[in-house]
Formats: sequence, structure tokens, C-alpha cells
Amino acid sequence: MFGFGRIPIVSWLRAQADESLMHAHQAGEWITTLGAYPSLEIGPLLDNHTFDIATILRELLQAEQVALDLYCDLLRLVQDRSVALEEYARQMIQVEEMHAGEVDKMLRRPGEVDTSPERRSGHGWSALRKKSARPLRAGRRLIARESRFTWAAPPCADRASAS
Repeated sequence: MFGFGRIPIVSWLRAQADESLMHAHQAGEWITTLGAYPSLEIGPLLDNHTFDIATILRELLQAEQVALDLYCDLLRLVQDRSVALEEYARQMIQVEEMHAGEVDKMLRRPGEVDTSPERRSGHGWSALRKKSARPLRAGRRLIARESRFTWAAPPCADRASAS
């Protein structure tokens, strides 16, 4: 990566890689706690060998979506079976949501407030409608407190209704 923003962007990407390694360690600890052996197999890499920051961020957003989908699957699998694994899955979903949100903000042009098209299509969320905000209801999550936005279902809710 080259250009004026190289140092902070490379630093941020390295921190993301370190956190991903920590997540892998946590998953491995859970696997061994449950009496299994973690696979050393490496999954498919999302890399099209393009080195501009927007493409790298889009690939990163895809990877965040894959991780989010897997943690949602885990949550459904362990729900009402293991409180500890439920909490682990929920924590990881929260972390991945925050990561995806950060990447989404980086993909927006200066002055844009709406989420990027990649983010909206990646989660399968219903499009945000421009209305006044309503009070918080159970099972919903506030997207933005500004009066321009309304509510959207959490990403796992969309997948649960599809299965």
C-alpha cells in the first residue's frame, strides 16, 4: 500500500490481523474445552490481488460478513444448550458488527451519512427509511439516533427467518 495514508492504514490493518489471531486462539480454546482438536486448515482467502484501499476494505467487509454469519450460526446452534457458548457467540457478533461498522465508515465518501451499498447488501437488512426515530423495542437495535434514520433488524434475525 502506498500514498499519504499508508502509515495509519497499515497500522490499523495490522491491529485487525492481531485481533483476528486472538479470535482464532479463543475459538481454539473453546474447541479443546469441548474435547475436540482445532483444524489447522486455512479457509478460502478473499484476495483479488488489487492494492487500492477501497478494494482491500471491500474484501475486509466480506470477511467480516462471513465471520458474522458463522457466529450467528454458532449462536443458533448453542442457544438454550450452553450459556457460556451463547455469551461467547454474542460477544463475537458484537465485535464483528463493530468491525464491519468501522470498515463501512471508511468506505463512505466524506460527508456521506448512509451506510455503504456493500454493508446494506451484505447484511440483508431492510433498507433504512428516512423517518423520525421511534422508541426502542425489544429485539430491535438502534441504527442511528438522528431523526433521519429508523430501525433495522439485527443481522442474525434475518438469517433465522430464512432457515
